[in-house]
This record gives sequence, structure tokens and C-alpha cells, in this order.
Amino acid sequence: MLVLFVHGMGRTPISATPMLWRLRRHGHSVDVVGYFTGTETFTEIVDRVGRKIQDIAVKGEYVVVGHSLGGIMLRAALQNMPATTKLPNHLFLLGSPVTPARLAQKSQHELGFQLVSGDCGQLLATPSRLLEIGMPDIPKTAIVGTRSFSLTKKYFLDEQNDGVVSVNECAHKDISEVIKVPIVHTFLPSSRKVSKIILDKISTIQSALATL
Repeated sequence: MLVLFVHGMGRTPISATPMLWRLRRHGHSVDVVGYFTGTETFTEIVDRVGRKIQDIAVKGEYVVVGHSLGGIMLRAALQNMPATTKLPNHLFLLGSPVTPARLAQKSQHELGFQLVSGDCGQLLATPSRLLEIGMPDIPKTAIVGTRSFSLTKKYFLDEQNDGVVSVNECAHKDISEVIKVPIVHTFLPSSRKVSKIILDKISTIQSALATL
């Protein structure tokens, strides 16, 4: 199975090295899209993600995995795919917000946040822009963390959160499978638990394809 991974804001593809290594060890091919929000707009990055999806789609069955902002980029790219492009067999969203992230809203007018996050940071804080990004009509799994940071815990009150986004911020009526894991936001892509969830799901997909 081909696997495309898109990392979160302020991270690089290296953040998922353990997961990508585990996927390769189980015989899967992996590819990534890297970006830097300080110098690229959301649209520019999504266009590149879209081109990568089209390149992979002609090679065979594939799934896509997005961490945080990376999940939003994948959703946006899939929303704009040509009708002739084969869509992924599954979309995995790791701590990826569907509604405006309260930490982004709190920080959106701070110069440091603006310099590092650029246009993407403003998108994360803007309801109207996020609502324009739909949910692709393919199977989806949201994997959300529940281990919070003491530094940000006050912003979430009693809501389950991973220190950056809450479980509620990652929920959507069109995501039927939501799996909670006791992991902080940053370590979702490198978690052994998360890797196992993805590997088990890919195995199920392959078994189903084999019966067709």
C-alpha cells in the first residue's frame, strides 16, 4: 500500500520518522510533502499536496495521513481533485482540527505567531475559511490525543485535549470513527499506538481489496 504523509505546522516530515519506518518495515511505500508556513500560503501548499496526490493515485491503492494542519491540507487538496483522479482508500486525521483552534485564535494577532504560521495560522483561527474545506467522501479515521499540557490546560477547561487541540475541535458529523489515545499533540505522528492503528486499518483495507 502507498502511504502519503503531511506533517503539522511548525514540524517537518522528520516528526513522523518512527511511523514511516514502521510502515516501510511492514512492506508499505511512503511519501511525504514538506512545507514551511512562514513563507508559503495555504493555497500554495495545498496545490503542491494536490499534485503529489495525483502522482501517487496512478501508482495503485493508497491512503493519506495528515497531522494537525496537514490533515486540513489533505482535505482541501482532495476537495479540488479532478474527477478522474482515484481517491485514497482511507484518510487518517491525527489531531487535525475541523473547527477553529482556540489556541490559534488566541495567538492570531501576536507578531511571533504571525511570522511563523503566516497565512496558515490565520486560516486555523478563521471559522469562515475552515468551513470552506469539506470532508471527502471516503472512509476516515480521526485519531485524537487526550494527554494535555499543563501550560495550555487552562484554555480547555474540562474538555479532553492533547495540549494543542481539543477532542471536540477534531470532531465532525462525517467522521464516524474517532479513536482517542493518551498522547500529546506533538507525538501523535511518532507514537507506536498510532502506527498500530494505521497498520491494522491498512491490513483490513488490503483484505477487503483482495476479495474484490
